[in-house]
Amino acid sequence: MASGLSNKLAGQIGEYLTCAELGRRGLIATTFTGNVPEYDLIVCDDTLGTIPIQVKTSRGDSWPSRADLWLNIEIDEATKRQVNRGPRQIDNPDLIYVCVALGAARSEDRFFVCEKFDIQKACIDSYTRWMDPKGWVRPRNFSSLDNRYTVSDLIAFEDNWQLVTSRLKQSTVTKSLLEIPLPHRELEIEL
Repeated sequence: MASGLSNKLAGQIGEYLTCAELGRRGLIATTFTGNVPEYDLIVCDDTLGTIPIQVKTSRGDSWPSRADLWLNIEIDEATKRQVNRGPRQIDNPDLIYVCVALGAARSEDRFFVCEKFDIQKACIDSYTRWMDPKGWVRPRNFSSLDNRYTVSDLIAFEDNWQLVTSRLKQSTVTKSLLEIPLPHRELEIEL
């Protein structure tokens, strides 16, 4: 099977597994199958609290990313050294991410539920751990920004579904505080 198709299928499987897991927890979830740039699912509870969720899926124990999504990195062409200028300002740092590690069998699937900020931290920690011993010079391709974060980077967030339910409650509270009552109008019917 071609790698591109395999990756697409893994992503689709992860989204549907996440929807199923949320359904088991009494929540309604629907997928957009990769058609929305920032999130993959919309989740709703019985009070109509609604939140978006981003799903990342891996057939192994790591998820690919790019270091420059999370870090301000400059590449010095003369020395072939990458220069870490610190964390990048990210949009929607509190967006919920569900990282799915697909197991060989259904019972072995794992879910890590955290915020985008936590993914940024995992990516920065992972990239820094890998690059520090190399003096920030990539061994093969000095300009490569390939980065991976792993299960061990996210272990504290395994099955952290409470984040979803608490965020849904916040969504409901915020929504009710922002609602402005409209005057009641009688329906007039001309006969």
